[in-house]
Amino acid sequence: RTARRGCASRASAGAVSAKEILMKGWKLAVGLMLGLGAILMTQIHESVAEEAGRKSTPPVLNFKMQSLAGQEVELSRYAGKVVLMVNTASKCGYTKQYKGLQELHGKYAAQGLAVLGFPSNDFGKQEPGTNEEIGEFCRQNYGVGFDMFAKIAVTGQNAAPLYQYLTGQETDPQFAGPVKWNFEKFLIGRDGRILARFRSKVEPTSATMIESIEAALKE
Repeated sequence: RTARRGCASRASAGAVSAKEILMKGWKLAVGLMLGLGAILMTQIHESVAEEAGRKSTPPVLNFKMQSLAGQEVELSRYAGKVVLMVNTASKCGYTKQYKGLQELHGKYAAQGLAVLGFPSNDFGKQEPGTNEEIGEFCRQNYGVGFDMFAKIAVTGQNAAPLYQYLTGQETDPQFAGPVKWNFEKFLIGRDGRILARFRSKVEPTSATMIESIEAALKE
């Protein structure tokens, strides 16, 4: 009898042990499912938020560019601002316009103006330097504090998608057509519409540009 009791006791202990293992396994499985569910819901929420962000971002700012330091920049960060986009060059007769652009930045940035510089070597090969050299030139000679981006093409078949959009006939026929030279300027309203386009010879601090910028800032 004693032997039988011992066997029964061991069998009971084995059964309890198996039950505990099953319970632990079940709890682990439930925990994993809950964890995966939470991750999935987070991804869904992030995807929905990202999609909503894309829909609320004007098409002109729905581009990714690179900073002079090589970091990716989403232009959507400028949504809600008045944006002045300028194709720049360091060895051009209009290079001195950096001074006027910096003055605009200093005077109107706090009111919502974002000046964006896009160096290009398209015209007369007047921007031959590296992105690092361009940044150093702008800081040393003009104290540029507005955002500058990596060198791009702004005209022709290799033009950056941003400039294909800016100059496209389907975007706005009034301001369509290829960029003709360095320091052309596109003024973008808070709602993402192209409000004005200024050719190279128009100085950043001219009455025409100041008037347009101040009117855009009031909208």
